[in-house]
Amino acid sequence: MRILMVSSEMTPFAKVGGLADVVAALSYELARKGHEVKVVLPLYGSISPERHWKALPDPLLVPFGTGPQFGRVWETTGGLPNLHFYFLEHNHYFQRAGVYGDAGEGYPDNDERFLFLSKGGLALCHYWQWYPEVINVHDWPTAVIPVLLNTVEKQGPLGRAASVLTIHNMEHQGYFPASFMDLAGLPREEFRGDSLESYGQVNLLKGGLYHATKLTTVSPQYSREILSPPESCGLETVLRFRSADLIGVLNGVDTETWNPATDPLLPAKYDADNLQGKKVCKRVLQEEIGLEVRPEVPVFGVVSRFASQKGLDLLVNILPWVLREMDVQFALLGSGDPRLEAGFREVARLFPGKVGLGVGYNNQLAHRIEAGSDFFVMPSRFEPCGLNQMYSMLYGSLPLVRDTGGLHDTVEQYREGAGEADIGTGFVFQEASENALYYTIGWACATWYDRPDDIQKLIRRAMTRDFSWGPSVERYEQIYQWAQAARGG
Repeated sequence: MRILMVSSEMTPFAKVGGLADVVAALSYELARKGHEVKVVLPLYGSISPERHWKALPDPLLVPFGTGPQFGRVWETTGGLPNLHFYFLEHNHYFQRAGVYGDAGEGYPDNDERFLFLSKGGLALCHYWQWYPEVINVHDWPTAVIPVLLNTVEKQGPLGRAASVLTIHNMEHQGYFPASFMDLAGLPREEFRGDSLESYGQVNLLKGGLYHATKLTTVSPQYSREILSPPESCGLETVLRFRSADLIGVLNGVDTETWNPATDPLLPAKYDADNLQGKKVCKRVLQEEIGLEVRPEVPVFGVVSRFASQKGLDLLVNILPWVLREMDVQFALLGSGDPRLEAGFREVARLFPGKVGLGVGYNNQLAHRIEAGSDFFVMPSRFEPCGLNQMYSMLYGSLPLVRDTGGLHDTVEQYREGAGEADIGTGFVFQEASENALYYTIGWACATWYDRPDDIQKLIRRAMTRDFSWGPSVERYEQIYQWAQAARGG
């Protein structure tokens, strides 16, 4: 198939969350299976064209309802002959420090920025006279594309393309003034409750949900949760209306990048049959992040965006009590909510040697926390899929998670004293509360000290789970075929 991906993020070029990892892995896996895949991305200020990239000879004209915009297009390959990346250069829109905004605030012209990306992806198809059978768009920044396919592009060659909207997170929906309709050159009749209109404004995600041929989410459990509040984030009506076309597909992980037996970012390699290297990784992590070097103490790792969605307000509130009452250590890495950053800094100050903190993005440290920690904490209020719990299991760091979304689909509850096949892979709690998190950390800690044989069985069971992209890509291929058939009908 000819497949166009249009996304606001993709690893390694621009990453805010798991969306970037998914777009990268899915694109590569589809190309490896023989599909022709083109990926369109913004050229953010953090991305510099490399020497082997080529600029298209002509500027790209992107039609806006208020007048055309122009940009340069850079092309590079993904190392496969049928995988190409295209970066839209528009300095006014993308030469900025952030992807979506600065200091927790979205840029006020995000409607224009991501409309340029969305319409630019379609304009490239016309420029090449290359028309995909399926266009896969991701979250609100590119959710207007299905609307455009059903309206302004309907009678042209792109009108035959099926659209698949992948929902990575319902929380962010893309609300903008009604003037967006004129900016995008969309028919005014689409400004209605069963299309783009919501509370007198344009809601891009809502429009995409109504117009896309098929809808996917990033885990089966999340596809069920978003049909009702609070996970529906106010869009339960449209999601229930489209439920027959809504399919949950669990994300895979890049098992070449995330493999403790080959990971070049680790000080020592290891696998499920030989964990000596994991002991080295733990010692090096303790040294590097400022923890006391004590191999007998369990290290709890966190690599996350610092946000209440991730439940990290629960963690920062109970950490002083955990550290006073349990012999444990914490290695934390992330950034986000300034109040949470300040809270974790204060806990690290109060408990030197017991809490190590890195603020910001540090890929090497993220890998080393996964490898060097014994447990990995994800107390999310909601988690569409989550990737870190899967990385953790592959690295033998036992996940401690709330029972929601993709965490529900991937982490098997610990069963004390069971055989290795039935013992589970982690520690799961139900309620998003400080008490539930506190007692689950205590449960993991007690297991570490009192039942070390169970810990070893849990690690072996976790490290042998299959989280590769193979089954997920087969499911996406099937969904693309369904979408094609539906569009043709």
